[in-house]
Amino acid sequence: MASAAEQLAANLNFGAFAKADELKKRIWFTLGALLVYRLGTYIPLPGIDPNIWEQVFKSQAGGILGMFNMFAGGGIHRMAIFALNIMPYISASIIIQLLTTVSPQLEALKKEGEAGRKTLNQYTRYLTVILAAFQSYGIAVGLEGAGNVVSDPGMFFRLSTAITLTGGTMFLMWLGEQITSRGIGNGISLIILSGIVAELPAALANMLELGRQGAMSTGLILIVIVMAVAVIAFIVFMERAQRRLLIQYPKRQVGNKMFEGQSSHLPLKLNTSGVIPPIFASSLLLLPTTVANFNAGKGPEWFQWITTQLGHGRPLFLVLYLALIVFFAFFYTAIVFNPTETADNLKKHGGFIPGIRPGERTAEYIDYVLSRITVLGAIYLAIVCLIPEILISYASVPFYFGGTSLLIVVSVTMDTVAQVQGYLLAHQYEGLIRKSKLRGRRR
Repeated sequence: MASAAEQLAANLNFGAFAKADELKKRIWFTLGALLVYRLGTYIPLPGIDPNIWEQVFKSQAGGILGMFNMFAGGGIHRMAIFALNIMPYISASIIIQLLTTVSPQLEALKKEGEAGRKTLNQYTRYLTVILAAFQSYGIAVGLEGAGNVVSDPGMFFRLSTAITLTGGTMFLMWLGEQITSRGIGNGISLIILSGIVAELPAALANMLELGRQGAMSTGLILIVIVMAVAVIAFIVFMERAQRRLLIQYPKRQVGNKMFEGQSSHLPLKLNTSGVIPPIFASSLLLLPTTVANFNAGKGPEWFQWITTQLGHGRPLFLVLYLALIVFFAFFYTAIVFNPTETADNLKKHGGFIPGIRPGERTAEYIDYVLSRITVLGAIYLAIVCLIPEILISYASVPFYFGGTSLLIVVSVTMDTVAQVQGYLLAHQYEGLIRKSKLRGRRR
């Protein structure tokens, strides 16, 4: 079996891809859906003066608007109908996951399998509508207070904006689910990825323009490019890194036959939390700065002092950014991976870790190992995010060359490529089975 798998992996080529009709249909569907998303980021909200909004956005580009604009694929810069993007859905998913750890009812649903998962997904959709409605109404109020951006402010503008932005988010949520079921890869992740990748050429052109004008030296531009390549290679290495725990299964008797004990591995990823820690840390730290900029210095002096210290590259910002990344790395890992549940599943199937008693002792050991590798994962996230953050602060490097954006691009690309390879392997296995059946009939 192993040699056959190796042979199939070695034969993955364009010829095999050309014969995989199902895979090609899925890829074309994914590309078409992403094209629809990109077109939506160019449809502006009604009632907005684009020239005035352009000036307001430039003054806020260093705050949370700049970061969210990166995730929205330029939708906030253009104040499009997809300006909220898929972020309310991601927030709702995280909140539901948090609630499953504290609510016995939701935890019971999680353990029910496919039926429970569908119910939790439905709760996530309802919560997405609520979050999107609140956020879009807040955006409408903020736009009315940002100078003369809105041509005709009032309740009608607020309601129309809230309905439009909420509808855009719900459409993207549906589109992401369609990509996941009928396309290739995770639809939600691919929507975020396409937004970042689509804006990368413009970000690179802006950086080269800064070099032409003398605002950035040629040496610094080369350093940024080399650093981006090095960070990508580092992310690939760390995202593939895992700690494998040996799982042993005892001998078992089925009828009159005795089956030998088998062994397998429980893989624990070095970075279980994914890209959530830097996203949450950036959002929390950039929010006070954005609020202060919208208020144009109207707040109390202590608030102005704090927002000044939380500016890009400031020591307080970097320290808090590091602390929040580490905190969310441990916090989100504890949410998405339950050592007790894993130990119970192993015990039900007769599996055990050699030298560790099944049950509670196994859960404690898995938690101990997971905590140690999460320390390395948190350090990795801090390195990937802090070094580009310093360059963004002191060298005016665009957000798109930051650690968070590169982390998303590399992680989603790796997952999508893995799915493509899985479909190709399945297609080649089917081909081998058909050939073996034909040979059997001929004989």
